[in-house]
Amino acid sequence: MKLILLMWKITCWSMSTKLASHNKGEIMQLEDYFEFLDPDDIRIKGHRIGIDDVIDYYLQGFTPEQILQELPSLNLEKIHATITYYLHNRAEICAYMLRLARWREQRYQEAAANPSSMIQRLRKI
Repeated sequence: MKLILLMWKITCWSMSTKLASHNKGEIMQLEDYFEFLDPDDIRIKGHRIGIDDVIDYYLQGFTPEQILQELPSLNLEKIHATITYYLHNRAEICAYMLRLARWREQRYQEAAANPSSMIQRLRKI
């Protein structure tokens, strides 16, 4: 399994930033697979799934096929595109993931410090 993952990483490094669309036979730019809603919100086009979801699984050692099992609304082409985009833009995506993790932690801390009235009622039960 580690050999397959290593081979995949080597393949990704050697790929260009263009991928062929298997459905239409046309060439797509790698960025065409994503919606850049703002600098801290990059989604896979046609989905509400962020690239961070796919990359998190990838960094945990999941294969593209295993990621597909976890995120079945995607297809392998979009998963491979996301991983390739990460590998080609590693420094920028790592910074993006760090900003996203900090934002989520901040939101969690704010919610914990100022629970809604509903949360306060539930805690009394």
